[in-house]
Amino acid sequence: MSEPARPWVLHVDLDQFIATVEVLRRPELAGKPVIVGGRGDPTERAVVSTASYEAREFGVGSGMPLRIAARKAPEAVILPVDAPFYTAASEEVMATLRAQPDAVVQVLGWDEAFLGVTTDDPEAYARRVQAAVLERTSLHCSVGIGDTLVRAKNATTFGKPRGTFRLTAENWMEVMGERPAVALWGVGAKISKRLTAHGIHTVAQLADADEGVLVAEFGPKMGPWFRQLGRGEGSSVVDDTPWVARGHGRETTFQRDLTDRVEIEQAARTLVDQVLDDVIAEGRPVVGVGLKVRYAPFTTKTLGHKIAETFDRSTVLAEVLDLVAKIEPGRPLRLLGVRAEMAMPDDARRGHTPTRSGW
Repeated sequence: MSEPARPWVLHVDLDQFIATVEVLRRPELAGKPVIVGGRGDPTERAVVSTASYEAREFGVGSGMPLRIAARKAPEAVILPVDAPFYTAASEEVMATLRAQPDAVVQVLGWDEAFLGVTTDDPEAYARRVQAAVLERTSLHCSVGIGDTLVRAKNATTFGKPRGTFRLTAENWMEVMGERPAVALWGVGAKISKRLTAHGIHTVAQLADADEGVLVAEFGPKMGPWFRQLGRGEGSSVVDDTPWVARGHGRETTFQRDLTDRVEIEQAARTLVDQVLDDVIAEGRPVVGVGLKVRYAPFTTKTLGHKIAETFDRSTVLAEVLDLVAKIEPGRPLRLLGVRAEMAMPDDARRGHTPTRSGW
């Protein structure tokens, strides 16, 4: 007996997207360990953007320094990042998703999206989506099925690779309860550490946490939200409103550590020019600036503040240089990033769901 038709959230996540796209245009790489990162040169400072399953068997993972990845998988083929090529492939996937019957599509990035569907058999619908994506793009995907965005997103983890998995209010605690809180979408390492300081280690403990403790630690909005996250609750509405960037950022990793203030300021000026080109193309004023610094060997700090609305390059540059002045003098600098926050076209926020950091 089939279930009655009802709304479902599907989270579609392409399996090892970048690596697979590279293999599709270089079929001779099929079955080989493939690593994509930087300019494809492991002697330069860069990190792994993605690794094929074959490379992951050697312990290679995203975010790992490319030189370490090359040592772990000496036989791996290392390729440079080709963002335009991945964007084109992603657009084909998203067009396929939008063509599905009565689906509302909310794009999350190159390789993932939510689908809002009404069906009596979400697993069958998910398999049809997988088949459609594979037929049009030759890419495999996993699909998480849930009654909220949070549950669907977390469900995908259990469906990988190329499978489906359902997480709902009925089995949420059975599946997720004893998993570490950091396994939740929206709980990163820093948040997890703060939760641990209050004796909150697992999803179940977060779901039952004292709201007053969470409010004291994270504030009146985020505190209750984290508790809700532990229960897998939240919005079940897939919103296809086009995503609007809150800001633009650029960063550069230096091939040698910088300590000279003049060189650091010049790097900041170059980044500001690049960021403002992106901002001006959108026609929205800058309302905040940020600076990301990574000291050698790998300590990262971020600085930032709000500013009065402006399109003026000299004003934005001056604000960024004020942040540059706070960089610890003489301390070797490995990476520098500049970010400009923009005024939003509509201050009204949609239902809160976890978002990726600007950096």
